[in-house]
This record gives sequence, structure tokens and C-alpha cells, in this order.
Amino acid sequence: MGLDIGSTTIKLVLLPETPVAARAGGAASASSTPVAPVFAEYRRHNADVRGELTRLLGEVARAYPGAVVRGAVTGSAGLSLATLMGLPFVQEVIAETETVRVCDPQADVVIELGGEDAKITYLHPTPEQRMNGTCAGGTGAFIDQMAQLLHTDAAGLDDLASRYTTLYPIASRCGVFAKSDLQPLINQGAAGEDLAASVLQAVVTQTIAGLACGRPIRGHVMFLGGPLHFLPQLRAAFERTLADQVDSFTCPDNAQLYVAIGAALLSSGEPAPISELSTRLSTRKALSLGTSRMRPLFKDVAELEAFRERHARAHIERAHWPVPDEPAEKEPGGQDDELDDEAPGASSAPGTSGAAEHGEGDCFLGIDAGSTTIKAVVLDGRGRIVWEHYAGNEGDPVTAAVEILRRIHREMPDGVRIVRSCVTGYGESLVKAALRIDEGVVETMAHYRAAAYLNPGVTSVIDIGGQDMKYLRIKGDAIDSISVNEACSAGCGSFLQTFAQSMGLKIGEFAEAALHAERPVDLGSRCTVFMNSSVKQAQRESATVGEISAGLSYSVVRNALYKVIKLKDADQLGERVSVQGGTFLNDAVLRAFELLTGREVVRPDIAGLMGCFGAALSARASYDGVPSGLMSLGELSRFSLTTETATCKLCQNHCQLTITTFNDGQRHISGNRCERGATQERRATKSDLPNLYDYKYKRAFSYRRLREGAATRGDIGIPRVLGMYENYPLWFTVLTSLGFRVMISGRSNHELFESGMDTIPSENVCYPAKLAHGHIEALIAKDIKTIWFPCVFYERELVKGAADHFNCPIVATYPEVIRNNVEAVRDGQQEGPDGAEGGTGPGGSGVRMLSPFLNLADPATLAERLVEVFADWDVTLPEARRAVAAGFAEDAAFKADVRAEGRRALKWMEDNGRKGIVLAGRPYHIDPEINHGIPDVINTLGLAVLSEDSLLPEPDAAAADTAAAADTAEAAGRAGKSEETGDAGKASRPGEAEPGGRPARPARPKKPKKTDWAAIARQAGSSPGTDEAPDPGDGAEH
Repeated sequence: MGLDIGSTTIKLVLLPETPVAARAGGAASASSTPVAPVFAEYRRHNADVRGELTRLLGEVARAYPGAVVRGAVTGSAGLSLATLMGLPFVQEVIAETETVRVCDPQADVVIELGGEDAKITYLHPTPEQRMNGTCAGGTGAFIDQMAQLLHTDAAGLDDLASRYTTLYPIASRCGVFAKSDLQPLINQGAAGEDLAASVLQAVVTQTIAGLACGRPIRGHVMFLGGPLHFLPQLRAAFERTLADQVDSFTCPDNAQLYVAIGAALLSSGEPAPISELSTRLSTRKALSLGTSRMRPLFKDVAELEAFRERHARAHIERAHWPVPDEPAEKEPGGQDDELDDEAPGASSAPGTSGAAEHGEGDCFLGIDAGSTTIKAVVLDGRGRIVWEHYAGNEGDPVTAAVEILRRIHREMPDGVRIVRSCVTGYGESLVKAALRIDEGVVETMAHYRAAAYLNPGVTSVIDIGGQDMKYLRIKGDAIDSISVNEACSAGCGSFLQTFAQSMGLKIGEFAEAALHAERPVDLGSRCTVFMNSSVKQAQRESATVGEISAGLSYSVVRNALYKVIKLKDADQLGERVSVQGGTFLNDAVLRAFELLTGREVVRPDIAGLMGCFGAALSARASYDGVPSGLMSLGELSRFSLTTETATCKLCQNHCQLTITTFNDGQRHISGNRCERGATQERRATKSDLPNLYDYKYKRAFSYRRLREGAATRGDIGIPRVLGMYENYPLWFTVLTSLGFRVMISGRSNHELFESGMDTIPSENVCYPAKLAHGHIEALIAKDIKTIWFPCVFYERELVKGAADHFNCPIVATYPEVIRNNVEAVRDGQQEGPDGAEGGTGPGGSGVRMLSPFLNLADPATLAERLVEVFADWDVTLPEARRAVAAGFAEDAAFKADVRAEGRRALKWMEDNGRKGIVLAGRPYHIDPEINHGIPDVINTLGLAVLSEDSLLPEPDAAAADTAAAADTAEAAGRAGKSEETGDAGKASRPGEAEPGGRPARPARPKKPKKTDWAAIARQAGSSPGTDEAPDPGDGAEH
């Protein structure tokens, strides 16, 4: 008997006493394994591991009365149960490898997905297993969660994926956080088929990028585990991704049982009746691992009642619909609500500037279109709530908002008017466009306005919603700082919802149980999916539902306090703290917050409605007597919309647009990362608003390389990554001056990342570094034989007196990571003396990457290093010195142009009375793939975008020293050249060829009086023997 007890399922197999026909040799086909179980069962245990296994063993004992077995146990939840039953425990990879050895000896790599784990096992030359660590993203439980979000199960998700047409990028490292990618796509109307396929593709990406860690997947690949066995489209996604590097794929008929079969094959010890094993399991006391406990949320009922009474006082005033002074008369036909086209905001109040007087019948509507819920309130003129709504949006915020507005119209008494409306939240722009809502307000301001209204003098606002968490620090009646959850949303509302559902309870029942728990379990504050393991361990130690619920409530608050707020002392919160968001309607979470911070807080009774309440207050404050444009009931009766997807081709982002067209012909476009995809919303074009990130990107890469015949030393590739976003003008000029034809990799995109993801050795390294692998692979694919990617520790000192000017370890040394993990580069390298890498040499075969360690703060010695590095190309010291001098001159010109553009941007702002934002970052943040279009989004808000280096003062003494050093190097180069050629003192002008046929340094571009990209492209690097200037983002031509 083999038992595989995993995180979500139990697998049991019975094999005959001599099960293996092929033990003496011989391979088996995928569909006909030489191991034939006489009994096999695969079932979910739903967190009741011991109880479900006891039932299963009982069923087997009844089916095979008197049967005696030798058994072994494996699996992530099997160790303690093996001890209870007196059976040996076998590690999973050993059990799996044994089955593969017996049944499929031709396999080279095994990819296995389970409920909460993912594994890649390389079988040759010796077995090596890669397994997920502290995060269970991208596993079976992740697929279950995503299926639930799409209102189906795993099988339904697979069926949907079979009909997909488009793939969207979906985060897969966290089950909860992935909803942040999926939910807006659902809200925008993306096809369920496309979303399902995108989820499965995300699992593939997570598995390969997170586990292969630089080791290629080659040869014959076998798929094992329940998800890969039961979900054909998941297998298809792996096959699409690995097709170019794998010989064959196999998924045996009993793939979900392979680990259990391995345990049976390795079973040893004394035989025992199955009924005896069942008895041992049900009667022996479980081993306690000493799970720590916390203080109860309430010591007694009196403390609970006092808590409830105190918070009941924090309530907002409510009222009935107002009675207008003079009921408005219905228009003809107005008795039929469905035909009433009178605009609900039509008001007799005259238009005035500033806040207008409003009548008794005037009301204000606020809507919060959240990621998973939709909330609305109607306020009367005195700020009292006369109507409220809180419900899930079923993934369709527009339909939910339309139904809300219909209800308001039907329930609103005659003469009462909605004179102003405002929307906030996730779906703000879509709902605003659909219903013609008067204004929108950013969610943060809506929540602060509401908190300040109900708790004057508030010093901190903590909001925990379904997927997000926000902390607002208030100083002087203004928001001083904002913190939000970043790469993990463990501890948000859906975190608790998931656990309640897994235990078959409604969230209210789950929360109530926590209030009466005597010994809450300390569960820490780990990721949502992976914390299942802690919960299951607590269940094995007889923890009650209430104790688990209370422990999870503590976990939610810990995550908020220590991971989002990063609280060091409760005094940071100030004296008046407001908590809000639907999660704080859970009394257990509220009490845990008060206990952990040691202070009483204010939770309004409308904690879940604070966003829409703040929106309604904004509408009331901005009302100026102008009639509202909100849809009438008659218009709502005719409301309809259609949704289509399209790829925007107006810029290099190629955004996937969702275009929603309403029945009145109006359109709403989402998914665009710049204003080009939504010109109807913003009339300004990119040339109207300064964008230094866009300028720097184009200026850095607008150089014309040498023609093939003019490049006397051949081609050399440069990856468009990391420090190259700052230093490309320098290296392009140096290498072109030395006679190389510089070939740069293309613009970054997600497909480029995926092309190199199987060579990434660490799942935790930053995305800019991960992109480097794809850029190197792109250069190799273009048959580039030599790549220039130096290790640069020290940059130039830009600001005199700066503490230091070295690169981060990743930027400085990542070429070494590439050297050791990209197969073509690794195989083409041979170490030369003193870091001057050898290898194939000019004209040889293979890929040679030059990655010397260089110090850009010392230009005087740089030329000597280049002579060593390029020894195989016979570069002389005078040549190197001239090239270095030209390179630093061009680098100085590049930086001067950026500063000049910064001054033009400031002048434009002054002339036009506009504001701007300084977007500070690292050099590679000018890459649109890395900055995610943030500079363009800022432009769409009517703001100029400046970079921090565009505002630097003119070069100070330190920069002048660097320039002097470069001049010295150039002078030395001229002297050396005159010694060689007899042409003393003669220096080539830009555009002239050096004696001997080698090209001179490329010409510096003239400073344009205004941003004239055509001029820059024509002038940058112009010299005889150069190609026409390409688009700076087009790596295929550049």
C-alpha cells in the first residue's frame, strides 16, 4: 500500500505483492504502465486529513476483508500520520523517482503540480529536485481560487481555456494578489475563455521561472500530479511554452498517483491488516508540535458587550427621504417610470459659482465601484443618509450600478432630485462614463473626506478592503503619506473569505466563532494559500474553528501593522484613529487591532460604505447649481453596451484595449497605458506635455550604427538593460570609434522576458534583471557572436560631495549571472588573463560575452583596460584613448541635452501655468516595460514629467575633473597617434575617417532649440559610413 497525503488530497493505491513486471528491465508506454494497482483512490480531504483518511481506510478494509499490507506514506501532510499508523515515511521525490525509473525510464525531467506545491525534478545525471518554498502561488490551490473568481471550478476553467483567443499577463505568485490582475479584466468585460487560458499560462510561467532557476528543461518531459492530469489545457500551455527546447511530452494515465505508487514500491516493514491501520489512526493521540496560542479576543461576555456598546456609538445619522418644499410636477407621460426622460438632476436652482444653495428635495449620490463589491449612498442636504446599498458586483460593475440607479429612481419620492453625483473606486472611469455621473474622485481622498467628517481631527485612517489595504497618515488636516499593500495581499478581506468558505461557513459565522474562542492559534502572517498548512497543523492538534478564526484575525492585523504600515510604535498612529473598509465590520478583526495597538479606535457603523459616503460628500461640496447629467429612468430602460478587445498600435506599448460602446454611441476605452489609446478623454498629445522619460529613452538610443562594410572590426551586440539606459551613449561611441558595428537588442516586452525565463537562477531577483536574460537571448537569436556587457561598479560622480556613486550589486555584477546561466554564453567562454575574456575570438564560432570589471570614475585607466579586453582585435592604446575621450564627450553631451530639455520643460510649465512631477528612479526606469507607462499616465492627468537628472545644475567641479581627465586621455591619444603615423597634432573631425580606414568617433548631436526628434535622429552620431537612423525603440533595425 502506498499513501500520498498532500496538502489538499489523499491518494491511496494497493499493488499486488509482485507488482512490477518491468523491474528486470524494459520501458513502458505512457498509457500502459508496468505497475497495475488493484485499487486506487484520489480524493480531497477538505482540511480534515485524519478524518478523511480514517474513512478511506475503513472503506478499503471493507472492500478487502482480512487484507494484509506492507505500507509506506509520503506527501507534505503525511509524516505525522505515518507515525500514528506505525508506517515508514518516504520523501516525495524519492517515491516519484522510483515510479518513473520503473515505468518511464526514458524521462529526463518531471514537472509535477500538487495542491500547494510545485516541483521540477531533473533525473539525469543524478536526480535534482526544485520545489516552491514559502509561497504556494501557481499550484492547484491557486487554480481553484482563480476558478472560483470566474464562477466555475478547475474543470470548468480548463474547458473555458480550450476556446481562448488572447492571453493577458496575470501574476501567479500569490493567489489573492492575482485577483488584482483578473478583477479589472473581468470588470472591463474580457472574455472568460481568455482569462481562463491566461490563468493557466501564469501557472506555467511561475513554474518555469520560479523553479528552473537557470537550468534548461530539455529532453523528454513527464507531467505528473493532479492538476496536470485533470487539466489538458494546463498541459497544452506547458507544451506551447517549452516546444522549442523539449523533444517530447508525456502524461501517463495515472499521473496523479505516481507518488503514491512510488511509496508502495518502496514499502517495507512488518505487514499489518488494513483494519488495524485504521484503528491505530482513529485511537492514537496526535503528536502535538506545540503550536503557540494567543490571548482570547475577549476574556468574558461582559467585555464583549462593552466593546459592542462602545462601537455602536460611532454611527452616522440616517433619515427618511426628504420632503421637498414644492413637489415638482411630472412631465407628460411621467406616470410611466420607464418612459420618463426627465434628467434627475434638473433643478430650479440657478447656476452659481462655488457651492450653491439647495432645496429640501435636493440629494447627493455617491457610488464606490470596488473590485468585487459596489456600494452607494444618497445624502440629503444635511449630510444624512437617506438610502444605502452594499452588495457584490458579480464581476460586472456597470450592470450593478445601473440596477442601483434604477432602484433609486423608483424609490425616490416625487419632487426629490439627485442634483449632483460622484463615483470613486476601482471602476470609477467605466461607471462614470456609462451612467454620465457628474464627477469622479480618487479613492484615497474619498476615504479621507469621510473619515474626517465622522472623526474630526483624525490622525490615521486604516482601510482594509477585499484585495487592498491602505494607510493614510494625516497631518494638519491633509494627507501626509499613503501606504498600500505591495507584492502580497495576505490579510485583506478575501483572505478571510477564502478560509471561511474552505470550512463551509459564511463569513459572519466564521467571525462570530472567533469572538468566543478561548485559545486563538498563533498563525503568523504568511501568504494566503500557504497558510493553509498552518491551519491544517492546528486542526490536527484539535484547534476549533473559533480558535483558527481568531488566529486569522490576528494575522490580518499583523499584516496591516507590520507589512503595510510598518509600525514601530503605536504612537505613530496618533491619538484619533479611524478604521474602515468591509473587513473591519468583522468584530474579531477590529478587536485584534485594538489589542495589538493598545488603543481604542473609531469604526463607523458604515465602515463598508466610507468610500461612497466620501464620494457623496464630494458631490455635495462641489455642487454649484448646474443640472446633473445623471441618466434618467427612461434612459436606463434603454441602456445597453457592447464590449470588444483590440490591440493599440499607436505606440510601442501595444496595449490590449477593452473598448466599451454604449447605446448612445459614447465609448469608454480601458487598458491603455498612454493617452494615444484614449484621445477622446484627453485632447492633449504627447508633444504638448513635456515627458523627460520619453525624451531620455529616445535621446539615449537615437544613434546610427556603421554600415557593415565600414565596420572593420565586425559586429558587437549590446543588451538594452540595467545600466545601459544611462551608459549606452558612452559605449556606443567608444565601440563605434574602435570600428565595431553596434547592434542593440530590441525594446523590452513580456514576450522577451519569457524567452529567457528558463535561464533565470533566482525567482527573487528584480524584474529589470530578469529581462536581461531575454535581451541576451534576442542578441543570440540574431546571430551576434560578440556581446559587450561590462560589470561597472563605480559610475561618474554627478553631484559633488555625494556619499558615493557605485551601482547596486545586481546592476554591477549581473553579467556574471548571465555568463554562468545562459547556455550559449557559458559554452562560448574561456577565461583569459586578468579578466580579458577569451573564447572564440574574432571570426570564431559560438557566443562570446565581454564583461570586464570597469571603473567609470577613472577614465584615465579605462583605455588601458580596453586594450586588454580587445587584445584579440589588436586595439592599440592610442586608439583606445581616443575612443574613451570621444565616449566621455558624447556622454557629457547626452547629459547636457537632458538638462537642457529639463530647462525647456520648466519654461513650458511657467509659460502655460501648468504643474509637473519629478519622477525619480533608476536609469532603467525609462524602459516603458519597467515603468509600466507611469510617465504617460501622469501626462494624461495634464502634468509634465521630469526626471531627477534633468534638474541637476550644470557640471560642478567633480564633473569638470572627469571632463579634464577625458581631455587628457584624448591629448595622449593624439600624441601616440602622431608617433605611429607621423601626423603630429592632427585630429579627425566628427565625420572624417581616421588614417588606416578606421572610423572616427561619431559626431555629437547638436542641441536642438526645441524637441525635434527628426533633427536629433539625423544629427546623432552622423559620420560617413553610417546607416540611416532607425526608430530608437526598434531593436530589429537598430
